[in-house]
Amino acid sequence: MAGGPSTPALVAGAVEAGAFGFLAAGSLTADALRLQIEQTREITRKPFGVNIFAPSSQSTEDLSGYREQVRADALRYGVEPGAAAWDDDHFAAKVDVVVAAGVPVVSFAFGLPRPEDVRKLKDGGALVVITVTTPDEGRAAADLGADVLCVQGGAAGGHRSVFRDDPAHPGGAPLYDLLPALRLVGAATGLPLIAAGGLTHGADVAAVLAAGAVAAQLGTAFLRCPEAGTPAAHRAALAAGGRETALTRAFTGRPARGLVNRFMGDHPAAPSAYPNLHNLTRPIRAAAGQAGDPEAMSLWAGQAYSLAGEEPVADVLARLDAQAREAATALAARFGK
Repeated sequence: MAGGPSTPALVAGAVEAGAFGFLAAGSLTADALRLQIEQTREITRKPFGVNIFAPSSQSTEDLSGYREQVRADALRYGVEPGAAAWDDDHFAAKVDVVVAAGVPVVSFAFGLPRPEDVRKLKDGGALVVITVTTPDEGRAAADLGADVLCVQGGAAGGHRSVFRDDPAHPGGAPLYDLLPALRLVGAATGLPLIAAGGLTHGADVAAVLAAGAVAAQLGTAFLRCPEAGTPAAHRAALAAGGRETALTRAFTGRPARGLVNRFMGDHPAAPSAYPNLHNLTRPIRAAAGQAGDPEAMSLWAGQAYSLAGEEPVADVLARLDAQAREAATALAARFGK
């Protein structure tokens, strides 16, 4: 939900409706994150969390060839590619912001935070959630001191939260379906698990809770909410349907699932180099969005995106709750309980 869809209004609306929402800190400066926390607290007094991207390793790959590949895309919109620079997304400063703000739950994606960050957060009273995609990642997060693991299945929209992006795998690491991943990570760690990845219907929520998760985490289901900051062209592509989703490194250099478009098709073998490619393609994506052209935008979405409608966040949550209760009742009736 980083990069636009996550907003204070969306998070506040979710928690007011009974969910636990997370502000997405990815691609924000520390000052912007601080402001969004303050804005969310102006709307709701209920607790919410913050998600932070852990820094990726610096790539040593020569990216000049890819820069030339995307130059034609840039010229189409009258811009130049950006600098293929590495950065840590203001990681340390954002950790300081959430500690100072007393955010009660802080989650991490893309890898492990530093041990000192975990200690700092826990000393401040926060629960630490780390997103994992494999049992080995789960064990590493547990060893670091994570309180809860968010297990991301292969159907998830947006970036894969792999610790190390292995170019030999389209998804950066072996792709686990969500239910097997829950079982395997749970057996490997014994920690409470949040289930994420492709959940769009209330019956999906009931299924992962029945499989042992303590909570279900959804993102794509809220992309078309009026409270979300999803760009208009992205919203229109989601509403139109008809596109398949696929994993790609073309936009950011890290595998991510989105709606298939021209840019993805033109750059099927993009290198693994995040956030270098993210910074390189940023002007192209921004110009395409301003032009209302979805063919060069990162249209992140989970596999079941077509099931998500356009309605307020509170209505989405009410529908999910009703569907989950209906599924649970049907399951109980089938087994006579």
